[in-house]
Amino acid sequence: MIEEKNIPAHIAIIMDGNGRWAKERGLLRTEGHKKGIERIKEIIKAANDLGIKVLSLFCFSTENWNRPKREIDMLMRSLYNFLKKELKDLNKKNIRLVWSGKEVFLPDYLVRELKKAMNSTQSNTGLIINLCLNYGGRVEILDAAKGIAEKVSKGEMDIDEISEEKFSDFLYTKRLPDPDLLIRTSGELRISNFFLWQISYTEFLFLKKYWPDFTRTDLEEAIKAYQKRERKFGRV
Repeated sequence: MIEEKNIPAHIAIIMDGNGRWAKERGLLRTEGHKKGIERIKEIIKAANDLGIKVLSLFCFSTENWNRPKREIDMLMRSLYNFLKKELKDLNKKNIRLVWSGKEVFLPDYLVRELKKAMNSTQSNTGLIINLCLNYGGRVEILDAAKGIAEKVSKGEMDIDEISEEKFSDFLYTKRLPDPDLLIRTSGELRISNFFLWQISYTEFLFLKKYWPDFTRTDLEEAIKAYQKRERKFGRV
């Protein structure tokens, strides 16, 4: 049984394996992405039911622009359709949507829909869905450093004020807690430039299952595995 008093407040998921899922079934990679987008809805519902506070989903990285244009275009359109279709339900369930990433290179129609969804749900007080779209951990840290440097150069911040907490305020994820649990599907054992600052003491779980096959049961089992671990945060 899941311990209700020990639910990870923030779960981050690297949703990997859509292309390989499709290839193994003799389908185009784009079909895998479509299935992966559909899976998001089920996992959001499960996270909401389980009382998770923040769910970060790594949708598209700054490195993914190297993929074929047709594949990228389909993925962007699928994300747009997902937001447009699910916005009413997000509000109905008191779910708030936020976005971590850069606007540059994203299609205008998707940026408009993202901003619309964020504005529409900003007063909701339930589960926070953090879509990590056009996101890169190194770029995020660089942007934070530039933001602080600008404040210091303008005399709006003293260099001695800079602390870990203050630095976090300049990240895309400001005002969000660091992840308690990071899940990566597909069997790959790497972080892929995701949340490099935020995961210092995050628990990792790597699953062989591809993202399109990841279910509510898998999320529940991941939480059970998390609850068996002792988080020491550097303590003995």
